Amino acid sequence: MLLEIRGHNLPGRTWHLDDGPCHNVHVGIQRGKHPVDLVPGDSESAVWKIEIELLDVDAGLDFRGDAVQGRRGARFVYLTWGDVGGDGFTMFRRAKLMLDDLVPLVASGRTGQHVIATVDLTDECGGPRCARLAAPALQLRNR
Repeated sequence: MLLEIRGHNLPGRTWHLDDGPCHNVHVGIQRGKHPVDLVPGDSESAVWKIEIELLDVDAGLDFRGDAVQGRRGARFVYLTWGDVGGDGFTMFRRAKLMLDDLVPLVASGRTGQHVIATVDLTDECGGPRCARLAAPALQLRNR
């Protein structure tokens, strides 16, 4: 299955944390422990494409892939926010796209599927969206 995450309404390049401002905010997909495919926080939009393997298991459907995090029954993909500086990427916030939310859109184990997740990347306070992604900030559909 191809999961395409389309982010819009990014919050900007600057964000203020408790211990000071971040001036080079980026967001990317987390693969393993590392953020990849970073997009500046002041971009008009962001698109990430992730291959995910669907597996039929006794409990239903499971997900595997290098961007898939979590244990069976609670798998997710992280959108990771951080400040990019001389020391590299310093993560300060993450959002979870729960893969069980995709189950109604995918036939068990079928390959060749394409799911599009459209995400509003700015939260209600004007900052980088974090925590579990849900409607109305998250919209899911088949392509």
